[in-house]
Amino acid sequence: MTPGHVPVANGHKLNLRHHLHCPAHLARLATAIHPHEILSQSHQDGVNDRSPPAQGDETTDLSKQYDTPIGLAHTTMQALKDRIKLHYDLASDYYLNLWGEHIHHGYWATDESKANDTKETAQINLIRLLLDISGVGEGSHVLDVGCGVGGTSRYLASQLGCTVTGVTISGKQVQIATRLSKAEAEKEAMEGTSVSADSDGFWPLGKGKVRFIELDAERMGEFFASDAGTFDAVWISEALSHFPNKALFFRNASRVLKVGGKLALADWFKAEGLGETEFKDDIKPIEDGMLLPPLCTQQGYLDLAKGAGLKVFGGPKDISKEVSKTWDISWSLVQNPSLWGFAFSQGRDGIAFLQSFRAMRRGYANGSFRYAVMAFEK
Repeated sequence: MTPGHVPVANGHKLNLRHHLHCPAHLARLATAIHPHEILSQSHQDGVNDRSPPAQGDETTDLSKQYDTPIGLAHTTMQALKDRIKLHYDLASDYYLNLWGEHIHHGYWATDESKANDTKETAQINLIRLLLDISGVGEGSHVLDVGCGVGGTSRYLASQLGCTVTGVTISGKQVQIATRLSKAEAEKEAMEGTSVSADSDGFWPLGKGKVRFIELDAERMGEFFASDAGTFDAVWISEALSHFPNKALFFRNASRVLKVGGKLALADWFKAEGLGETEFKDDIKPIEDGMLLPPLCTQQGYLDLAKGAGLKVFGGPKDISKEVSKTWDISWSLVQNPSLWGFAFSQGRDGIAFLQSFRAMRRGYANGSFRYAVMAFEK
């Protein structure tokens, strides 16, 4: 494949170097290209083409910095995991700069809230809602699975005095989360007081503490074998939808929880009884763009939890209408030249990711894409 070109339908290729510095051009290109049109040609050309650019065809700074395979298909679950890790390793700085420390939906419960609450306030509202539904209390020992850059972990530690271990598949996110936690701990400390992590890697925040570990969450039962039955809560927000083996997650959560411990869960779902057209138009673009294995229904999670010996404690509460504003805000935030340039430098995965924002908005509007919170007890 010619460096700097993205293959599209009918054998044509786009030279992105003419568009990288104009977000308006990039946005128009992204809306014109259908995700499924990008890949077949990329495989024919060879997705791992690392041939040097032709004379006078200079690579962009982004392509030099992120020299990664493009156009990879969902061939195996391990390949999907690798792509998820790569995505968050490369994109987390962009998420932090554009979206903040909480990389999850906001919750606008009322018309007044929708009119007045910022996205940051709405994101805290979602954390509080999940706390209410799950009954996770002050001073809890919490495992935050898919912790991102640690926003929720820090909130639970600083506001509720929890001891929180955050795990993520992305080493980059661990670096960012640790850096932000150290900065917050230093800000809380008295001037001139030295702050450092303890021997177990925890940073003090408020009356609580937090640490972060790079870990494939499907291995958490094995990794925390010595801590089995010691966590008061497992917290997972918008991460389980990425997991190929969801049944294994529920079994592992049950394994690490104390008797009476809570699993607090917020996630994305497909609606029940979707037709072929609804799935193809609304759900498949989300699965492809967000690097998801097939989405479950809410009932699917209830069945998996029951199979792992967990009983429903709260919910499920469908809050699709109350969170859908997130994607109106997201669409406005992505009109940023650096993000579009980054997306195009990643080929199909980057383009499909940004295109999935439109699919999210459409899915919420059509009722085919759902969002719910729920809690379980061991």
